[in-house]
Amino acid sequence: MLKWRDRSPQQWQEFVNQEVCVTAHDQQSFEGRVFTVDPVSASVVLVSFPETKRPSVKVILGHAVTDVQILGSGTKESESRMKSLFLPDRPQVLSADELKSRRENLRVWLEKNRVPVTEDGDDLRVASVLTISAPYSTGDCTCANEIILARVQSLVESVPGEQHASLASI
Repeated sequence: MLKWRDRSPQQWQEFVNQEVCVTAHDQQSFEGRVFTVDPVSASVVLVSFPETKRPSVKVILGHAVTDVQILGSGTKESESRMKSLFLPDRPQVLSADELKSRRENLRVWLEKNRVPVTEDGDDLRVASVLTISAPYSTGDCTCANEIILARVQSLVESVPGEQHASLASI
């Protein structure tokens, strides 16, 4: 029998979305649906949906896995349920006027907080090192300097007004 770590990524892919029982080298067993298998470490990410509790996620490190048995096959419903845990909701579609208003309000807020900001087409540029793209939320900030990134994201989260209350959640 082929050891878990010796399998190929294509063989691991067959386990994705399947209900499985993973046995670790210390004879512990874990049940759940396979969300993914890390191709480098062979670690298994299991998701379980208890009826009365919140979903749980467990990572079983690849070196500890001794056996994986399929208990049941996956469905489209289980696949979409697992993906909804990890993948963000689809972004809100905003009109050109709403995007322009958000960009302008954010630019004014940054200037009010003495942050040097310029417009570069549809993007905002902060001190020529950070870019904020549409829809101008914390996740739309890109910068190589983590300190600057964190500080500007903090400002983006704190934009006042109802219009920007949901910026951080987009």
